[in-house]
Amino acid sequence: MKVLGIMGSPRIGSNSNILLDEALAGAAKAGAQVGKIILVKKKISGCLDCRKCNETGVCVVKDDMPEIHKKILEADAIIHSVPVYFWSMTAQMKAYLDRWCAFFDAEWRWQKDYYPRMKGKRIGVITVCGDPNVHTADPVVHSFKSTVDMTKMCWLGAVMTSGAEKGDIFQDDKARKRAFELGQKAAKLC
Repeated sequence: MKVLGIMGSPRIGSNSNILLDEALAGAAKAGAQVGKIILVKKKISGCLDCRKCNETGVCVVKDDMPEIHKKILEADAIIHSVPVYFWSMTAQMKAYLDRWCAFFDAEWRWQKDYYPRMKGKRIGVITVCGDPNVHTADPVVHSFKSTVDMTKMCWLGAVMTSGAEKGDIFQDDKARKRAFELGQKAAKLC
């Protein structure tokens, strides 16, 4: 069992990063092999909508995304963690998610070579926003949940919390516990 964490905050040591580490600790405790990608440390360009990947399943943009695609395909579950920036996800996470286009054909079906490795993959999301109303992150959750629904992957759920300054999340035992439990859930079959 492999659980991959995708950290979408541009701030290392951020609340999003802390919660993702909690989730990965939960997955490891449940027996999973865990890995983590910090998007700000990768070169990820935006999708060009050239549609060449619709035929080949391979993106023509030369950056770090093919390496990330490989890790996505190898994982049984993926937990995404991202803060809310202007009522949406960070630019790093958006560029990453847009580049999932390579997994699909022109009709938005899984590429036939990817289908066996993406079918049933478990997806979860952690959001952190500066607003005390955690539903400020609803658009972020909607993006990931809609992707899961469209593709018939398995939705693990969302951990939504508030915290503005680095380390605020250490004061929120419930959010850290929920992130840990999300990781444990990621390590189990849906």
